Amino acid sequence: MFLHLDTTWLLFAFLVIAGFGFFFGTALDAIMRESGFGPTGNTLLFIFGFFAAVVIANKHGISLSDLKLAVAWGLGGAFAFISALALIKAGMARL
Repeated sequence: MFLHLDTTWLLFAFLVIAGFGFFFGTALDAIMRESGFGPTGNTLLFIFGFFAAVVIANKHGISLSDLKLAVAWGLGGAFAFISALALIKAGMARL
């Protein structure tokens, strides 16, 4: 999917996801406090999780030509990634 986008659309997609990531990262920081990764860390993890989920879905042959489906996969992957890392962080803190 990303290989077929020109530079302008790829940059626009990154900026939109970064904006949503900052919003959700700040909200998650207010909710999770010291259990989280800070607003910037949450934002970076959100961006990475979003794009990783879309790439993984494409590699498994799932067509994300519909924008709603691509956003759903991306958001699901982003929140799953942050949740998994927060779970690992909490487990490491208890050791």
